[in-house]
Amino acid sequence: MTDVLSHAKAAIARGSKSFALASRLFDAPTRDHAMLLYAWCRHTDDVIDGQVLGEGRNDDTRPPAERLAEVERLTELALAGTPEGAPAYHALARVVHETGMPPQYPRDLIHGFRIDMEERPFHTLEDTLTYCYHVAGCVGVMMAIVMGVDPKDRATLVRASDLGIAFQLNNIARDIIEDAMNSRRYIPDDWLANVGLTPTNFAFPAQRRQLFRLLIRLVDQAEDYELSARHGTPALRNRAAWAVLAAASIYGGIGRKLRKAGPEALESRMRTTMPEKLQAVSLAASQTLVRKRRWSGTHDRSGLWTMPDNA
Repeated sequence: MTDVLSHAKAAIARGSKSFALASRLFDAPTRDHAMLLYAWCRHTDDVIDGQVLGEGRNDDTRPPAERLAEVERLTELALAGTPEGAPAYHALARVVHETGMPPQYPRDLIHGFRIDMEERPFHTLEDTLTYCYHVAGCVGVMMAIVMGVDPKDRATLVRASDLGIAFQLNNIARDIIEDAMNSRRYIPDDWLANVGLTPTNFAFPAQRRQLFRLLIRLVDQAEDYELSARHGTPALRNRAAWAVLAAASIYGGIGRKLRKAGPEALESRMRTTMPEKLQAVSLAASQTLVRKRRWSGTHDRSGLWTMPDNA
């Protein structure tokens, strides 16, 4: 078990500095579970994309469908409590066993991989938001359970899903051009049509101003989901709420920097600096103390996409 946790800690240290920073705010048991869950998410994503910690290319030459089949098979074994293969699957088995996590949420993430692999079309915003749930919203739900939220507390889990969706919308906004270069596009068809763009010309340099208008819409949407998620933090213990509010500010800050930068934001990958991350952590500490007065769990989230009730 110690080796599995050590492997998970190494993965998070190399794979996500932002997540590593936020996880330090957890108590020790929550931090361990968060790292174990991250290890499985990172490993499966890398297997599907043929990468190493989200970068470059590995030496796996199998077709994507074969890689996905392996991830599905090994994940199901882990969910059944009989893990095989890479340490990441043993990490998932431990998290599921110790937190009572319903198997639907890991399966939902794998479904997100399938959406990407099959290159499903994104006709409307609902298509995009459905995708955002399956690649990030369900991770927010799993993290909430890791932080001690009852798997039956749907109201709080919906708020956790909203935070993951907010993160993914900001990621889509940040990576529009990079994704286009890899033949991926998550902006819906009807949004493109609204500004006179098409799926074939939206990433051309001459279209930057129209495309930036859509980037702003993505960031605005992300902020709606981020605000909704903040209203779920009163249900969390103090240290967990601190970590969530810090992560919300860090990832939300990416979108806000993109919007402020103007069309030039599309020319390079926006990042948050370490001083900005530390400032977000400091701000989140004070927000944690007043969260029950500032953000009510009864906040109206009508008009927002809601995760499926199938767990």
